Parts: sequence; C-alpha cells; structure tokens
Amino acid sequence: MKTPVVIVPYHPEWPRQFEQERARLEETFASTKAVIEHIGSTAVPGLSAKPVIDIMIGVAALSEAEGQIESLRAQGYEYVPAHEAQLPQRRYFRKPLAEPRTHHVHCVIPGSSFWQDQLVFRDYLRANPTAAAAYATLKQDLASRYATDREAYSEAKSEFIAGILTHARAGSPFLSNRGHR
Repeated sequence: MKTPVVIVPYHPEWPRQFEQERARLEETFASTKAVIEHIGSTAVPGLSAKPVIDIMIGVAALSEAEGQIESLRAQGYEYVPAHEAQLPQRRYFRKPLAEPRTHHVHCVIPGSSFWQDQLVFRDYLRANPTAAAAYATLKQDLASRYATDREAYSEAKSEFIAGILTHARAGSPFLSNRGHR
C-alpha cells in the first residue's frame, strides 16, 4: 500500500521537535565533528509541509554515519541503503520503522552539492515569503494530484526547486510567475 502525501499547515512545535532530536543525535555523533541542520519545509517558519522533521548531518566521511547505524537503530531509526543507488553521497535514515514517519536523517559531507542545495533552498525560502507561499501552493496542488505517489509528488516539485536554487545563487528575487507550474 502506498503512503498518502499529506501536507499540513505549519506547526510551531517543529523547531522544538528538531532541537530535541538534535540533542539525541549530537550524543550519538559526539566522537565526530558532525554538524546538524534542520532542513526541508518544517525548517521554514509558516510553510505547510509533510509533518516529518528533516535533519541533515554533516560528517567528515560517510563511514562516520555508517559507524552509527546500530546506535541510530537503537533510537528507532531505520537505515535505508536502497536510496544510495540514487544518491550515493548520502546515508539515509528514517524513524519510526513504520508509517507515519516523524523524522528523516540525511548524512552527507558538508560542502557537497546535497549539503549546499538543502541550505540554499531553506535559507532562500526563509528570507522570501513570496517564494515560500508559492511553494506551499504548489505542494498542496501536487499533494492532491499525486495523493498516493510520493515519488511522482517529489519529482513534480523538482522544477520549482531548481528555479529557487537558480534565483538564490544569482541573488535575484523570486518572480511568482516563473520557476513553477
């Protein structure tokens, strides 16, 4: 059975939920110089989102994440190596083991394209309410069109996301009639 795509209004508890999980993850990665960031839509105040806290952990080497698989399992995370075929530069974990998920952890190398794209996108939406509102509208529309197909939903957002990354890197303002369908 496919999991439905559900977009909910922004919840002011999301930053607190991130901070609680960050504290646990900092203990897990205490022997490393890991950097932990709140990413995704739940990291943008006011933005509607799937109610899943996305966390990005910057590690010096992916082996540091691989070395924590058992510790993360003990915290309720599932390691999902199948996604490495698509994104070999990332180690991905999700929690809890069964749907609905509450947390996703993406372990990557700081400075990698994944790292940079996530932070640029988040920071641009935080600084540009018009772009964030357009993204929220797009996500609601796509969630209704692809109600049970998360892969199609995610793919359909890619053009908008690429447009935001282009605007952000160029230092240009968001134009509400460009960059999305």
